Amino acid sequence: MEFRKVRPTKASTEVAEQILEAIRRGAFPPESKLPSEAELAQTMGVSRPTVREALSGLAAVGLIEARVGVGNFVRQPTEPLAHQALLLLESEASCLEIMEARTMLEPPLAELAAQKRTDAQAEDLEAMCAELSSLADPETFDAYFAADKRFHLALVEATGNGLLVAVLVPLINTMDERLYREFTRDYYLKDAGSIGEVAGLHGEVAAAVRARRPTQARSAMRAHWKRMWRLVQGDEAAS
Repeated sequence: MEFRKVRPTKASTEVAEQILEAIRRGAFPPESKLPSEAELAQTMGVSRPTVREALSGLAAVGLIEARVGVGNFVRQPTEPLAHQALLLLESEASCLEIMEARTMLEPPLAELAAQKRTDAQAEDLEAMCAELSSLADPETFDAYFAADKRFHLALVEATGNGLLVAVLVPLINTMDERLYREFTRDYYLKDAGSIGEVAGLHGEVAAAVRARRPTQARSAMRAHWKRMWRLVQGDEAAS
């Protein structure tokens, strides 16, 4: 009895496979520029964030290089790297699903933190926001990203709810995954000014939590994730 290979289930993996196949055929030799995200999305019938996730997987293993303000360029592709990229895309959580989950869960989390935080926790959150602001530059992305993760973990702890901690800490820890980090780095580098704006939105969350204003904390966190989606979608005109 013969079996056929199981097809990947993630759309971003299929996008990456098509790009890799085009590279193998010689359509995009080393040092050549790939089509834009918008062109790839239109051609393949998927969203730009899906294309961006696929490109992040290829960039994470060194198959392509993102040049700020210019585009994505093919490096020296090999089959082991191609396999590694596809495995990365399939094995790690979808960046878009991570964002969807956090968009749904973190605004009410901030609301509860504003109700239950201790004075020490409020001070810590504001200190972390000051650190974020000082690191809000693409040149210090890694340090900024680490501080960002600490802020969101501290916000979970500020709820004082052990079950929420158990549920949300693993979700926030997906920030450590290679694919999500590359995905985030990509859109911050494409829009360098946005990193400072997002840091400011963290400050609004922390200020609302310190002032014990639950509704304001929820709205500020919602605004944070709304801004993140605008970055990912590459649409500054989004409402």
